[in-house]
Amino acid sequence: MTEALEILLVEDSPFDAELTIRALSQKINNVGLNHVRDGEEAIEFLEAKGKYKDRELDNLPNLILLDIKLPKVNGMEFLRQIKSDKRTRLVPTIILTSSNEVSDIRTCYDLGANAYIVKPLDFDQYNEFIGLAGLFWIQVNQPFK
Repeated sequence: MTEALEILLVEDSPFDAELTIRALSQKINNVGLNHVRDGEEAIEFLEAKGKYKDRELDNLPNLILLDIKLPKVNGMEFLRQIKSDKRTRLVPTIILTSSNEVSDIRTCYDLGANAYIVKPLDFDQYNEFIGLAGLFWIQVNQPFK
């Protein structure tokens, strides 16, 4: 029996979350998509706390898609926390943001991001980029667990 594949989407914009979920669903079959709206909720998800207390603590997502401009705990702080935690640091994390600021890109890579994607404004290009990124990290890449 193969392990169930899971993506954690950390995105506060309902519109961007819906676009991302659609793009991934078109490219990847049989993957669980979990959407949380801020960094604090994402931490609770990974730590199996709060409304996620029934999750298996060791059931980590195969991929995290992370916006950096989030309420409560911003994406960079969330990234800092998961990449400094032995349990979560190997989970591939793709930054998915509207920021193309060199300092943001640099900081995210310094913190351990595996990829940095600036959200395309064109719908078709957004669909293609996100779908291909998810396909690569879920079906092509061989993770270390």
